[in-house]
Parts: sequence; C-alpha cells; structure tokens
Amino acid sequence: MTLKLNLLRRDRAAEARAVTVRRLVIAGWTGRDAAATEAHIEELEAIGVPRPAAVPTFYRAAAALLTTTAAAIQVLGTDSSGEVEPVLLAAGAELWIGVGSDHTDRAAERAGVSLAKQLCAKPVGGKFWLFSEVADHWDDVMLRSWAVAGGERRLYQEGPAAALLRPEELLERYRTQAPAPPSPETAMFCGTLPVIGALGHADRFEMCLDDPVLGRSIDAAYAVEVLPVVA
Repeated sequence: MTLKLNLLRRDRAAEARAVTVRRLVIAGWTGRDAAATEAHIEELEAIGVPRPAAVPTFYRAAAALLTTTAAAIQVLGTDSSGEVEPVLLAAGAELWIGVGSDHTDRAAERAGVSLAKQLCAKPVGGKFWLFSEVADHWDDVMLRSWAVAGGERRLYQEGPAAALLRPEELLERYRTQAPAPPSPETAMFCGTLPVIGALGHADRFEMCLDDPVLGRSIDAAYAVEVLPVVA
C-alpha cells in the first residue's frame, strides 16, 4: 500500500512523500497502567469480546486497509466504532509518528479480534512527525477523539500518551515476537484509551494528536457510511 504523506521535521519544510507500507500491525492492550488496561478489556468484555491471551497482543491486518484520503469509509451495519491511536511508521531508517483510527467491527470482534480488525478501513492522518523530535516529551503528547452522532458532537476519548506503552518499545516487542523479521516498511497502531461514556457507532469520527511542548497537532476526521445488512 502506498500512502501520500507529509513528513514534518522542525528544521525544514514539509516533505511530500509517497511511502510504501508492506506490513500493518495493530497493537492491542498496550496500557502502561494495569488497571486502565483492565478497564478497556472489561468495556469490550461487556459487549462480548473475549479477553486477550497476552498483553500486549499484536494483530496483523492487510496494509491495503490503510487510507489517508478517504473522506468517508463504508461499514456494514452500525456495530463498528473508531479508536484514536498513535501510528508509528518505519520508513527506511527513520521512525515517524502520526494519528489514526483502528475502526473495528464490534459484532465481529465477538467472534474473533483478528477477524474484526480485517473488516474495516483504517483512516490515518496525512501528516507525520519525526519521532525523534517528540521522543523526549512523548508522555506529554495528548490523544483526543470526538464522536458525532445525530448532529451531536461529544468528546469520546482523551488522555496522555503516557497511558500507553511507548511506540518504540512496542515495535521492539513485536520484533522479538514476529515469526519473521518485520519489514522496514511497517505501520503500527500503538493502542488506544478507554472511551468516555458508551462505546458505540458514530456518523463521523474526529481525532487529534496534540503536542503541547512544541505547540503543534495532527488532526484527521472521516465520515462513516453505513451499508445495509442483508440476510
């Protein structure tokens, strides 16, 4: 999958680059705080999703699911929802960080998490920061998302990156567990935060990665087009 991205460094103009991603990894259950991780497990258990066998867990999904240009994604029925996540991109010898949504079919998740991860597109913001420029203050970076349903916009997730295992640590753990050496052209979703209120479908999902230290943010949004479920 080739993504058209703007790669941002502090000391130069944005670089527009077509980046090929050959491997998409979705890291789950990545909270640093055991209680917070348990809370996310329990909120999914409440809708029938089984507990993971390991924490964290690394799910593979098709790289073709990634999109930076879709104003809307199409999903089957109203059982899916978005999740704001940091997205770590290994492009050549450098690591980049952006924001994306691990949009997931919750009904299918009850049958199998790997299956559910494969069923929905994974929208990603078109801007990425050089990770080394935020690594020393990564814990101060904020993740936020908003769900828009029935014309009402509500804060859906909010919290610091400090709540999650660091992206480079997750990549290293994956490298030690992968059955084959990871491709250097890898994108990894780095986990999410518990939702505020109820987990559920929205007509539109908005997300933000905010760096209060350097005073910049990456924002992205997409609409959700529901396809009918035909028996």
